[in-house]
Amino acid sequence: MSIIEVSHLKKFFGENEVLHDISFSVNQGDVISVIGSSGSGKSTMLRCINLLETPTDGDILFHGKSILEKEVKLTEYRSKVTMVFQNFNLFNNMTVLGNCTVGTRKVLGLSKEEAEQRAEKYLSKVGMLAYKNAKPSQISGGQKQRVAIARALCMEPEVILFDEPTSALDPEMVGEVLNVMKNLASDGLTMIVVTHEMAFARDVSSKVIFMDKGYIEEEGSPDIIFNSPEKERTKEFLSRYFEQ
Repeated sequence: MSIIEVSHLKKFFGENEVLHDISFSVNQGDVISVIGSSGSGKSTMLRCINLLETPTDGDILFHGKSILEKEVKLTEYRSKVTMVFQNFNLFNNMTVLGNCTVGTRKVLGLSKEEAEQRAEKYLSKVGMLAYKNAKPSQISGGQKQRVAIARALCMEPEVILFDEPTSALDPEMVGEVLNVMKNLASDGLTMIVVTHEMAFARDVSSKVIFMDKGYIEEEGSPDIIFNSPEKERTKEFLSRYFEQ
């Protein structure tokens, strides 16, 4: 059974339909890269999966159960399907360590000691343990994003959603964040990544979804999408990218 099943998902903002009949599934260990032009609905789709946006129609199943049912506990679900945002969303008044322990203590009920041990483990994994006592204002954008990834890992989630995790970074910081994500993929973490980093999508993904104007235009293995796409729109998008 899939971990996540997105079924006939639609999303309207007022009269504007931004997601049209989106369906796909996520299996354990999948690294799904979602690519497409800005405004194609990629981030809205991700925000629906995390219920930061409420779908207008369709369903999202987590282990076969709808997350749209009233009895679903949102904090519990989000601890299993966590999100890493474009702009880090760290708490500026807390240290790096504090950012990584607040969720596990409040949501998972870990003791201070357990939470700190777990935080140190994952900060070490992303190469940020030396900065555990720093405040977000004292570290670079790439370091902030690595802390945000460690914070998500502290929940020991089943799936991490990445919403354009490198787009707010200076070019020289992009590589450090992508390297962390590549390592997580090789560890078998299940990930859905909305990204403009085509090399990452091509080299690290198990599946690539190309979205255009709120539709899934094409999906398949990186080899198919990058080397022999069927749809003209996919070809056009990728040729623009690789001309840059």
